[in-house]
Amino acid sequence: MPRVRLQQVWVRNMPDSRPIILVTMGDPCGIGPEVVAKALAQGEVYRLCRPVVVGSAWIMETTLRQLRLPLQMRLVQEPEGAIGSPGTIEVLETGNLPPEAITVGQVSASAGKAAMEWALEAGRLCMAGRAAAIATAPINKEAARLAGYQEIGHMEAYARLAGTSNVATMLMSGRLRVVHLTTHRSLRRACDYVTRDNILAKLELAHRCFQGWGFPRPRIGVAALNPHAGDGGLLGDEEGEQIAPAVAEARRRGIEAWGPVPADIVFHQAIHGQYDAVLAMYHDQGHIPVKVHGFERSVSVNLGLPFIRTSVDHGTAFDIAGKGVADHQSMLEAIRVAAALALGRGLP
Repeated sequence: MPRVRLQQVWVRNMPDSRPIILVTMGDPCGIGPEVVAKALAQGEVYRLCRPVVVGSAWIMETTLRQLRLPLQMRLVQEPEGAIGSPGTIEVLETGNLPPEAITVGQVSASAGKAAMEWALEAGRLCMAGRAAAIATAPINKEAARLAGYQEIGHMEAYARLAGTSNVATMLMSGRLRVVHLTTHRSLRRACDYVTRDNILAKLELAHRCFQGWGFPRPRIGVAALNPHAGDGGLLGDEEGEQIAPAVAEARRRGIEAWGPVPADIVFHQAIHGQYDAVLAMYHDQGHIPVKVHGFERSVSVNLGLPFIRTSVDHGTAFDIAGKGVADHQSMLEAIRVAAALALGRGLP
């Protein structure tokens, strides 16, 4: 009996090895607070990590009341103070967001400012080693721009904060993982970005990140830009002049890259296991197949930042904000993936 009592005391006093995941609330006029609350209502989250919401306590409290979720809210002064107990949402409140500044479902400069401040504070905490990863709810780009932020999204803001330039967005759903050469660029400008050097830089980045996630020799399929991979130059010359030379040089450097592969087949091949990832040339080329394959559980992961950052793969959805009907699966999956990467378990 004494031995049992001693063991119980030792287990209770063990250091908590679950990583701290900062969950940013997103734009408070959108569905961010709702999907965060619903995701953290799932007890399984707390077996993986200690989630800390970075945002507004009164917004989270209001959201819990509107959704009638049987959860308690606890304020923490610092991430390290998180207990990570199911049934309790812990909130790290930063900034001052008065209730009168928020109208659910409408673009607001005040809301955009708050959302960006919460996201950047989470980035600073991760860079200081005080949290293991960030999982972000969606911001509204128009609201952020009204608040004076020039960055077009989270990734660009985090890249500026970290002082890094070679970053990339990867969307994933199941076995389909798509790294993007470009994201927030118009299609006309994105085509100009399809150069040998840019493609090679992203292939090296993807190769390095995937190796860190447990893929010894990651296989990367490289999507063509033009129909039929240019059809020998009849439908475009980017494949022959830019993409193929980049792939050849990547292979000389030990990267298992393949392409250019016509975009109407490369994603199908990846789903069936031929590639560990696909490099897409522009936003919609990569986003559409992921969302068709599994929109509800799709997640965004940033490559090239000095900390782990995952995100939902949807927007602020002002049209359904405040109605209690938002699907939280992408937010839940973003937290799961952030925790898995923080624990060194690699990608699902």
